[in-house]
Order: sequence, then C-alpha cells, then structure tokens
Amino acid sequence: MEKSKTSIRWYKYASPAHFYPLAGRLIPYFAGAAAVLTVIGLYIGFFVAPTDFQQGDAYRIIFVHVPAAWMSMVIYLAMAFWAAMGLAFNTRLSSMMASALAPTGAMFTFLALWTGALWGRPTWGAWWVWDARLTSELILLFLYLGFMALQAAIDDPRRADRAGALLALVGVVNVPIIYFSVQWWNTLHQGSSINLKGAPSMAMTMLLGMLVMALAFWAYSIAAALVRVRCIMLERDAHSDWSREAVGVLT
Repeated sequence: MEKSKTSIRWYKYASPAHFYPLAGRLIPYFAGAAAVLTVIGLYIGFFVAPTDFQQGDAYRIIFVHVPAAWMSMVIYLAMAFWAAMGLAFNTRLSSMMASALAPTGAMFTFLALWTGALWGRPTWGAWWVWDARLTSELILLFLYLGFMALQAAIDDPRRADRAGALLALVGVVNVPIIYFSVQWWNTLHQGSSINLKGAPSMAMTMLLGMLVMALAFWAYSIAAALVRVRCIMLERDAHSDWSREAVGVLT
C-alpha cells in the first residue's frame, strides 16, 4: 500500500501544474553544476592535460568537440523517447519535453560540427570532407531543424506533437549510423578513444577532462530543457488557473 501511495505521488508530476514548480526548483542546481563543471573541465583540458605527441595542442578542441558530439546523439534519443511517450500515451508533458530538448540538441550538433571543422583544418588540411561520420552528423542537425520547423508550421499543438514525434522516431535510425560509421566504412574520422571493451587509448588526465566536460554538458542540457519546458507550459496553458497564478507570482 505504501509503495502504491509513493507511485501516486510521483505520477502527479506528469501534470504541468505540478511539474512547473518542481522544474523551477531544480534549474539553479543544474545550472550551477554546469557552470562549475565547465570551468573545471576547460581548465583540465587546456592547462593540465599534456600536449599530444602527434597533433600538438590542436587536439585540445576535443574537450569540447567530443562531449558535444555525445550530447547531440544522447539528446536526440531522449527527444525521440519523450516524443514516443507522448504519441503512445497521449501525455502532454512528454511531448512538451521533446519540444524543449530539440533546440539544445541542435545547438550541440552544430557545436560538434563547428569544432570538428576547427580540428579538421590543421589535421586533414580541410574544413570539411564528406566523411561518413561528418555527413551523418550533418543529417542529425537537419533532423533537429526539421523537427522544430515541422512543429512550428502546425498551429494545433496536438497535431504538431504527433507530426514531430513521427519524424523524431524515423530519425532515430541515424544515431547508430553516426556511432558505428567509423567501423562500418573506411573514413577519415578517427575511431573512438574510449571503448567499453578495453582501456582508453589516451592519458587519464585527457580522459578526466573529457568526462568532466561531458557532465557539464549534461547538466546544462537538463537546465536548459527545464527552462524551456516551463515556457512551453505557460504558453500552452495560458488560460488555466495554475498558469495565471504562476505568472502572478513571477510578476
């Protein structure tokens, strides 16, 4: 019985009226963690980690590039998950979360492509090549932009959520293509330096800096998504009592 009561208490947060204040309380913690971890990660990456014996200091862009690439894929999977939940169970908050995640995912995808170009110029001698991983990452950016554009083009939020969910689910197939592209095709892009099946092929200081930056990007993504989903809630429930009370408190 006690377990059932606990589950009921958690289910109430599926309602925007209950989730809105909870998100507001969580945002400062994740935003603060993101700021602190970013400073620590950049300090390790740019001042503590040793110079690479092959690439020199140009390799240091990976402390931003690699975590950004990770987040671009993770956020898309999370966006597709919430979109699928909203489509399957008709839960409004799930669809709102999918919409809230898309801009952050697009930002990290663009950041991964941009920093990849900065790394590729001194390493490959070119800003861009139609490499399998680069091309599939570019397709991921188009999927994010297409998701946001499709939702913006449909006036009815429910129809927009359903259309966006279908696009997000179709696009999921691109994520494993990005991840395994260096194994499936002969590409210029180097393989993963972190492999769960073996020891990492980099100094522990480098690995530490990269993991700290990944945690920083995680914290930022959560904070940004919570801020954005609160705005979406207020926009969609503008005429409800709870949103008027929330706006009244804010003003």
